[in-house]
Formats: sequence, structure tokens, C-alpha cells
Amino acid sequence: MSKLKKICFLVITLLLTIIPADTSFAGVYGKVPLYDIHEITLSGPTYGPQDSSARDVNLVTKWRHESGQPSYQIYGFWDSNGKGGQSGNVFKVRFCPTKLGKWTLVKTTWHGHLGRVFTGWKPVPQSELNGQKEGYSIVCVSSFRKGFWEVDEDDARGRWYKRSDGSHQYIFGNTMYSFLSEYDDKGPTGGNIADDISRNSRYFKKVRFSITGDRYPHPEEKPFLDNSGKPTDNGNFSHRPNPAWFYNRVDLAVREAFNNDLIADLILNGPDTKDSRSVLAASENAGDCTPILKYIAARYGSYPNVWICLSNEFDIKNPRYQPKDIVRFGTTMRKYLPYPTPMSVHSRPRDWDKELNARPWHDHVIIQKKLKKMPIAADWVSRNHYIGGNVPIIDDELAYEGKGDGWSEPDVIESHLGAFLGGGYGTTGHKPASKRGHYFHGNFKASEHKSADNLLWFRRVIDKNITFWKMAPVPAFSVRAAQVRAPVRGSDTGDTSIGIFQNIDGEFRVMEWPGHEYVLGTNKAYKSIRAKLPRGKWQVIRYDIIAKKQKQLSFGAAGTFTFDAPDSRAVLFHFKKCLRPK
Repeated sequence: MSKLKKICFLVITLLLTIIPADTSFAGVYGKVPLYDIHEITLSGPTYGPQDSSARDVNLVTKWRHESGQPSYQIYGFWDSNGKGGQSGNVFKVRFCPTKLGKWTLVKTTWHGHLGRVFTGWKPVPQSELNGQKEGYSIVCVSSFRKGFWEVDEDDARGRWYKRSDGSHQYIFGNTMYSFLSEYDDKGPTGGNIADDISRNSRYFKKVRFSITGDRYPHPEEKPFLDNSGKPTDNGNFSHRPNPAWFYNRVDLAVREAFNNDLIADLILNGPDTKDSRSVLAASENAGDCTPILKYIAARYGSYPNVWICLSNEFDIKNPRYQPKDIVRFGTTMRKYLPYPTPMSVHSRPRDWDKELNARPWHDHVIIQKKLKKMPIAADWVSRNHYIGGNVPIIDDELAYEGKGDGWSEPDVIESHLGAFLGGGYGTTGHKPASKRGHYFHGNFKASEHKSADNLLWFRRVIDKNITFWKMAPVPAFSVRAAQVRAPVRGSDTGDTSIGIFQNIDGEFRVMEWPGHEYVLGTNKAYKSIRAKLPRGKWQVIRYDIIAKKQKQLSFGAAGTFTFDAPDSRAVLFHFKKCLRPK
């Protein structure tokens, strides 16, 4: 989001929001922009650092549109004094209106304690929370917000996401695992959460990060509270989230990302240390992680920009989890999410585990495989679309740039072109050494992560020019050759045909919207490629992603069009049928 747009949005929001979010009586109206976050506060019993409100309180609200549909069941959460303090009686509910018109809070209930009965459970008097603010209403008005990321079921067999407003944006992501602590092993990184998010939003569409400090924890501020009320990094206490950490750090990151229309991909478990990998183990709550799942859903599930990754590498390091565990966690969390929040899990470098498809808890597939070559990245993504049940695919560790993995700037660019041509998305990161760099402790700088500007350029090309959400990869393998994973070659010279393209190298890849648009990706020089174009006139543009240059090759090609691929590792040829003049 540009600075001008951001300023205009803040001014409009200020003018529209007539009533404060904590209005304490029913029947008063305020205006809330479409797909924005409206927060209300309720007063309940006072809790402190030695209590377990995330486990012991089950606050539920029901919001309904004046037409009767839709309606949403949204959970509330205890937020200490509402400002990150240690104790208080403030409970919050975050609601996102998805339709213009009047919305009303029709029901506020407390359903009692979650799960088992634990020693020390603090009962909540029903009279303190039941019925609060019932009848409270807001009026949803137009905005430029695009809304939630929803799987586009209508085009390209569910490969792509669309926004609630029907628009499509392509996604390249970045990684900053433990940036919330603002620390590395030498002390403060010099970065800060808000700036890191803002700088990422200028180049990427998604940033993935842990809800904990992980490998580089803050020396004093921690995500959880132990039984004595002392802050701790130990995820086994995930049933006791520290409101100070979530208010001052996670909220800040999510809200700043929301204001910049950047996806905040929250990793609940992991990625690296035993403490952070114990969030789902929850051994201090008899192995029941339901409280943290409900808490995250209540606190962030109404944000249209939030995605959920249950665990990073759930089957690597300790504690490890089984696919059946992940299915159980995902099914539980989906129950508490009021909106179509994207959710998945991240595993070791392999194909998606089909056991994870046992129940429809996930809406996309996360794979990880660090790759340098366009065709391998494309085929890896394309194959897993089917393995995962025909849902969107994102390789969330496609290419970390730097000496840590030995990936150069061109390596990263070529691999991300491959992810696009495979009908999916990719994520990068800056890794100058093992466990070091932006990909862990943040402080993002595009001057260090050198492929960032190329990926931005490419993403803008896609969003502006290519109807990618109607496109699917054209298989580069014949039925027989697919059995041995061998490209179909027309001759020993490398002559290959894929879709409308003939005489291409076996490493080139193609996506198509038959009869409307075609894209060909190349990664080397190649002479006399032929495109047998369907009837009509066609515009042909060449995009060199490494050089960040484009060239119009034809304004009205027809029949067989012959062209050469330049000596570059990441080039996209775009063929688009010209519209007939009215």
C-alpha cells in the first residue's frame, strides 16, 4: 500500500468510525468499512498471570446481518487490562463485516470450561459475561479492502486463491521466523516489528513467522506464562498465553500487515527450538492444545490477511507429530475459525502426505524443497496439487538466498518462475549463514535480499497482465514417460512439444488458458521455438525477470509464430489473444 493510500485510508476510517470500539450499551450505531476489523470490549471477572483464561473461559458471540445471512459465531478472548498488562477484566471480540448494511451482535454467551476438568479451574459467573452488548449494531459501508483469501473453485481446478471481492493477486512470500523478539544472539537486531512488516510489504505479498521468539527469544518478554505467572518460552504452557506478548508483538505485526494488505502467515508450532515446537504438545495442559488453537482463532481469525501454519516441519526435530495429530489439531482449529482462514501444515522435504487429507481441515498444501531449476520447481508444485486434493500449493522453502544454502540471486528468481509455471506459489528468505539472516531474526533489507526487487517486478507483471487464475500447467510428460519421470523429447537434439509450443528444450514449462492465454518459461538460450496459435490475432510479450525488462514481440501474431529464447535463466513469454474491436 502506498503512503498516500495508507493516509487516505486512515482518514476515511477515522471519519467513518463514529462510535468507539468499546461502546458499552446496545442500540447505538457506528460505521465500519467492509472487510475491516471492528473490536468490542466486554467486562468480565478479573484474571491475573497465575490464571488460565484461555483454557477456562469460553466466550462466544453471534453476529448476524440484517438480511438474516450471513451470520458468524466469533469467540472472544481475555486481554488483561486491554493494554498488555498483567491482570484485568477486559475481554475482546474482533468482528469482520463481509456484507454492506447493518450487523448486530445478537447473542453473547459463556459456555463454560473447555475440555477436561483441571485442578485450580476458576469458574466464571454466568451473569458477568452472558448477554453483554446483545443488540449492539454497526453499519458496514464500502471500502477498498479486498477481503479474505478464498480458494477459487471455479477456475483452473482450485489451483489459485481469489479475494472476497473477486479479485486475484499473485503471491510471493518471505520468511522471518523469530523477528517478533527483535533480538538475535548478539542482542537487539536494530530492526523493529512495524518497520519489518512495512518493508516486506513493499516487495512481497506474504510473510511467514512464528508466534514465539524461537531461536532468538527476547531476554525478558515471553509468549507464555508458567504456573507461577512468570514469562516463559516453553510452549508446553501454550494454554497460558501472555497477553503482553500478544498485545505488543503479534497484534502489532498482524495489524501492520493488515494495513499493508500483506498476508501474516502465523506459525503456531516451531520452527526450530524444543520450546517453540512444544506449543502443540501442551504437556502442562495434559497434552491438550485446544486452548491455544481457540485463542489464536479468537484473537486473529477475523483478520482477512491472516493465514495459519499449524507447525513448521511437524515431522522433523523434537517434539515430532504424526499426520493423525495434525489432522486432529486442524479439525479442532477449523471449528473455532469463523471465516475461510487459509490453514495448512509444513513438513519435511517430500511430497504432501496423503494421510493429512483424512478430513477437510486444510485449504492449501505447504511443501518445502529448496530448488534452483525452473522445471524441477514447476513439476514439484504441479504434482503436489493433485496429491493434496486439488488445492492451492505453496513451496514455503523454495529458495533461501545467501551463503547459508548456497543459493544465488538468479537461483532464487529461476525457482520462483518455476513455482508459477507449476501452477502455485513460492516463498523465499535471506540466509547468509545457518540460522542467521532475515529469515530468522528479521531486520529485512532489500539491498541484502537481492532477488526481492526481481520478484516484486515479476509479481507486478503477473498481476497487471496475466489471467493466471484461469491457467493450469500443461504436462511436460507423456503418459508413458510420466511413469519414469522423463521429459518427452522429439529427438536427441532436445526437440520437445508442450501444448501449442514446438521445438522447445525439455526444461521449458508451459501454462495455458486454452484459446485465450499461454505462457512459456525458458531458462536458457534456444533458437526457433514455434507457437502454433489458435485462430485469431495474438499479442506476444517477452519478460526477462532477471534483467527486469520486457519487449513486445508482436501486436498481432497469427498461425505459426517463431521466436528465440534469450540467454537468461528466467524468461516468460506471454501470448494473449487480442480482443476483437467492437
